[in-house]
This record gives sequence, C-alpha cells and structure tokens, in this order.
Amino acid sequence: MRAKIDLISIVSADLPAMRDFYRDVMGFPVQLELGGDYVEFASEGVRFALTTLEVMSEATEGHPGYARARRGQFFELAFPCESPEEVDEDYARIVKQGALPIRPPEDMPWGQRAAFFADPDGNIHELFAPL
Repeated sequence: MRAKIDLISIVSADLPAMRDFYRDVMGFPVQLELGGDYVEFASEGVRFALTTLEVMSEATEGHPGYARARRGQFFELAFPCESPEEVDEDYARIVKQGALPIRPPEDMPWGQRAAFFADPDGNIHELFAPL
C-alpha cells in the first residue's frame, strides 16, 4: 500500500438530496451514477463520491457500524477559495442555495478567512482562503 488517498466517499441515508447539493450548490459535475446507490463527481486531486448505508453494509458483509445511529462530526471537507472576498461571496451563495449556515466568514487566528456550513446530512464543512 502507498500512503495515498484515492477516494473519499460520504455514506448517506439520503443520496438524492446529497447528490443534488454537491452537484447544484457546490458545483461538482456528476461523473458516474450507478442507480440510486453511488454517485461519483469529477474532482481535482482525489476522487469524491456518495454512497448509501446499504451499499457499505453489503460491501462489509453486514458490519454493524453501518446500522448504528451516527453521533457527532467525524470528518470535514475544506474547500479552498482564491481570496478572502471569495470566501464571503461563496458562503453567501451556498447558504442562499440551501447550505445550512454554521459560522459566517471570519478572519481566523491561524491566518485564514474561513466560514463553516453543513450539507443536507448535517456534515459540517469549511470554505477558506489565506489572509
């Protein structure tokens, strides 16, 4: 194995809503769609996909982890912007289109302008740009 990530998949109980959000709001073109169970988006760098709890349960021969209720935040996607102004503009746009606002754009002590929002499943993600 090489120490490299090739694919990030978000496992969702509502694949249609998540597909629409990442396609229409976040701007990822659909590259591959397999029925209602898997959607892969065109993404620079690492492959990005959505799949269902059922697919992952079947793939892992019924692992109980896919039957348990989710609690808390287990991952974050961070979306780079070209400038601090773009963070503000993109945050306003995606919230207007349905992203759940979590924390509006702000200059952070780690030298970035950042804003936080949630997707339809409630996963919290970040927009950022260097100051």
